[in-house]
Amino acid sequence: MSDAALAAPILEARDVRKAFPSGNRTLEVLSGVDLDVFAGETLAIMGASGAGKSTLLHILGLLDAPTGGEVRIAGRPTTDLSEVEQAAIRSSFFGFVFQFYHLLPELTALENVMLPAMIRAHFRAWKHEADAVRGRAFELLGAVKLADRAAHRPGALSGGERQRVAIARALMNTPRIVLCDEPTGNLDAKTSAEIVHLLVRLGEERGQTFVIVTHEPSLARIAGRVLKLADGVLEPEASETAA
Repeated sequence: MSDAALAAPILEARDVRKAFPSGNRTLEVLSGVDLDVFAGETLAIMGASGAGKSTLLHILGLLDAPTGGEVRIAGRPTTDLSEVEQAAIRSSFFGFVFQFYHLLPELTALENVMLPAMIRAHFRAWKHEADAVRGRAFELLGAVKLADRAAHRPGALSGGERQRVAIARALMNTPRIVLCDEPTGNLDAKTSAEIVHLLVRLGEERGQTFVIVTHEPSLARIAGRVLKLADGVLEPEASETAA
């Protein structure tokens, strides 16, 4: 058993279910997912297209609500939290990296990285925090090897550069967990490999917790633990079970 597994999980799913109406019937995507995520680990969740990987990630990150079951964050149930309380947890506890970047085209790379802190800051306090936030954003761009592109807008960046900006943005508020939804799914093989190596390095240097949903074996291989989502539930990959 790993050292991480000896500690309490920082994120838990208990019997999480999700169903969607589909014509005259209900389509059950998640059928009772149980999951523990531990501080400092990199966890990969694999599954076929349409298996519900993104749905699960959105529920874990409080972007969507389950049909049944419960998500707990640092031991705290989230079922009865208000939208304001959930938004506060999303801002402080999670960072998000999506397949299609979701950068604001009118902002520079630096401003896009700053955005989570700008949203979180109180209006009256912003003038006192702005310089520190700008400095941290620039440091994060340096960490992803893009300090020289800080003034460029997304339209002037390559796909790989945009994803590196998105990763820096995800780290802006020093989240406990970074949730990555197919982070290499929109990139070519060479650029995908660069993003994989970047995630490995950031995990090692910063002790960052990553939960990555992917169908790419090359990305899953960086994880200390790999689970497979099939038939609405999670189970260890066959190789992990054999070990």
